[in-house]
Amino acid sequence: MDKYVIWFQDLGMNDVPRVGGKNASLGEMIHGLSEAGVRVPGGFATTAHAFREFLQHEGLADRINGLLADLDVDNISALREAGARIRRWVVETPFPPALNEAITEAWNKMVAETEGEFTVAVRSSATAEDLPDASFAGQQETFLNVSGLDGVLKAIHEVFASLYNDRAISYRVHQGFDHADVALSAGVQRMVRSDIGASGVMFTLDTESGFRDVVFVTASWGLGETVVQGSVNPDEFHLYKPALKAGRPAVLRRHLGSKAIKMVFGENGQSTRTVQVGEDDRLRFCITDAQLEELGRQAMIIEQHYGRPMDIEWALDGVDGQLYIVQARPETVESRADGQVIERYRIRSPRTEVLVRGRAIGQKIGAGKVRVVMNLDEMDRVQPGDVLVTDMTDPDWEPVMKRAAAIVTDRGGRTCHAAIIARELGIPAVVGCGDGSARLKEGDAVTVCCAEGDEGRIYKGELEFEVLRTRTDSMPEVPVKVMMNVGNPGRAFHFRNIPNAGVGLARLEFIINSMIGVHPKALLNFDTLPADLKDEVARRFAGYPDPVSFYVDKLAEGIATLGASFHPEPVIVRLSDFKSNEYANLLAGERYEPDEENPMIGYRGTSRYLSDDFRDCFELECRAVRRVRDEMGLTNVVVMVPFVRTLAEAEGVINLLAEMGLKRGENGLKVYMMCEIPSNAVMADEFLQFFDGFSIGSNDLTQLTLGLDRDSGLVAATFDERDPAVKKLLSLAIQAARKAGKYVGICGQGPSDYPDLAEWLMAQGIESISLNPDTVVETWLRLAGDANGRQDA
Repeated sequence: MDKYVIWFQDLGMNDVPRVGGKNASLGEMIHGLSEAGVRVPGGFATTAHAFREFLQHEGLADRINGLLADLDVDNISALREAGARIRRWVVETPFPPALNEAITEAWNKMVAETEGEFTVAVRSSATAEDLPDASFAGQQETFLNVSGLDGVLKAIHEVFASLYNDRAISYRVHQGFDHADVALSAGVQRMVRSDIGASGVMFTLDTESGFRDVVFVTASWGLGETVVQGSVNPDEFHLYKPALKAGRPAVLRRHLGSKAIKMVFGENGQSTRTVQVGEDDRLRFCITDAQLEELGRQAMIIEQHYGRPMDIEWALDGVDGQLYIVQARPETVESRADGQVIERYRIRSPRTEVLVRGRAIGQKIGAGKVRVVMNLDEMDRVQPGDVLVTDMTDPDWEPVMKRAAAIVTDRGGRTCHAAIIARELGIPAVVGCGDGSARLKEGDAVTVCCAEGDEGRIYKGELEFEVLRTRTDSMPEVPVKVMMNVGNPGRAFHFRNIPNAGVGLARLEFIINSMIGVHPKALLNFDTLPADLKDEVARRFAGYPDPVSFYVDKLAEGIATLGASFHPEPVIVRLSDFKSNEYANLLAGERYEPDEENPMIGYRGTSRYLSDDFRDCFELECRAVRRVRDEMGLTNVVVMVPFVRTLAEAEGVINLLAEMGLKRGENGLKVYMMCEIPSNAVMADEFLQFFDGFSIGSNDLTQLTLGLDRDSGLVAATFDERDPAVKKLLSLAIQAARKAGKYVGICGQGPSDYPDLAEWLMAQGIESISLNPDTVVETWLRLAGDANGRQDA
């Protein structure tokens, strides 16, 4: 029987030549990882020998090879015609009797060992697939909810035929695989009842940045094909591996997907069908934190066993409530990237109207003319350099996707097939846009930008952009710590690859504005809101238990993402510093904010925290920081307090933080003060008695020293952090901190704009300079040249 059929538990990774990567991996996990808690449904696989013997039956191989020998796979019409003819030959050719008998015997054994009715998935496993240097993702067919021996035999026939799908033929040619060298194994695996549960895909690294300390999980209701195909926008999560290892809460980020449809078991002879998801289920996450963390631990066990980043499919059984691993393969794109080369795409011309938004895939920019293609018959219209716009792609689209400068889809998440192929081809894609194919017009010029965070944007017109490439494996020594200002947690995984000594400024207001968007008072007083406003606020916190939990959880997610990305380097988180007009711009904000003539020097920073009116809002911020530091273990997060006008405020805010569970020194907590008001520098010795150090905010310090509004076009030309009066105050603050033996850094804009100011600060003995990410490498090299008495070109 082993000649034709082998049980999964008798297979291991050495059996790839016999049963392909997918089936060998299933066997490896069943016999190698079951005791470690990894659950894999059982079954059997047909062998490569069985496939090759089948091809010799009735001269099938000679006919196939003859047709493929002279085929031009870049001629899409010829490719489609040849593929269809070969698949028809395969399906019409009967199995040799010995193979038919072996499959029948294995099936009857499964039936005898199972109580009650069951169905199986019949999956393809190519002998050259799922290798570290090749991805055959989704190129061959999978058949779900297959029942009975006749159904299994038919599905195996279809699986064999799928080795000659158009995308598979094309991929083998372009990757240099000889058609005759690739054989196919069919895996027959017990179905998990995820049709009444949930399922998805997870990677043991971040698929966009290659960050290795996270597990990235996608999840949706029903069978997992909708996630893989990209027909659904799934929930997405990042889990922090060190927290998983330590048994701490580990969820760094959550994104609620629309999950509009789900695939379930079919009726009346149908194997599967797709149905609409009810509104209640769309508006909640389809997997709990506890289940996520169990998945994350299983993913880490699998990764450790294989010794490389992995791409894993999972399923939650709606009957027994257990989580199962149904596939695992090496991740083939980000794990091969050269981590010593930073490649940064940057738009140079003024930004235009954003036409469409979605989930960014990759970190690149592409521009070209829109080609709206809604079915395979129209693929010939896509010319090299066009922007391919469609509802969703499946593996049949691969031959034309490589022509595109960028891809835009209405549906799909970060692990859909369009995303996988776009990463492999090295082109930007924006997926899950909702209505991109309707809003983008045929022939219009657009720019597809995936270089600005999690959100991908399609701009009107072809914008000028540049690509900056820098090697980071030989950065010179500098006598100052070079840190980064990072506002957007969605870019943190990318920015950590830039040489750095941590984050000198992370603004909490960026998280509030971009990830929450609602005034904290509206969430605290949700029950008193007018009905229409209450409905709008409720839509914002969908997926979270209540409005206050939403605020705290989102703050914690943003802070934790930054803390985890740069761990163990310090991440200095500035507590909220919105001015009253900025708070008023949040949803429902105008209900709670005063109308100030000059909010720049009004109700902001520490005076706001100490007011009775804002105290409950401030407590939510402190709760989020405590969760990140004390529960998740990210003690590299440093708290920074902005706009401390007087010594009385300094003492008051330190006492308030301690009252709210953030006491200096406890669990290694450091509390810094923004030095941004002239009084802070003039009285630096006294202020430092209350804090562990200063972070200089040169923007506010300059405008308050020179008495000008930096946002006013009438006087903006006078604004310069290098003014002698400003530099005198900077020097006072630096020398006071050095004298007290405490931290002093600068996080203002000045050193990013003026490298000569960065050189002056270094000469003054400042401990750290925090720069905008796009200026780090250039400024670092300049500082190194200055420190060595030369100018580095």
